Amino acid sequence: MQSTQMQPLTTKELDYISDSITNENLLIKQCAATAATTQNTIIQQACLSYIRSLDSHLDQLVQSLQQHQELAPTQMQ
Repeated sequence: MQSTQMQPLTTKELDYISDSITNENLLIKQCAATAATTQNTIIQQACLSYIRSLDSHLDQLVQSLQQHQELAPTQMQ
């Protein structure tokens, strides 16, 4: 087996990714709320910039899951 070959994600890894997605979504919502309510344009711009960064992180997490989707074992009922 080559070291570059992907292995199925463990339950612990899936839980970590799921928690990270939840956290990224929460941070996006909080930054959006702050950007919408602040009168300070510098803070607003910082929040909007941070949202773009969080969106990028979220995309990376989702891509990671999609790359491993084919390796996921199927559940038999």
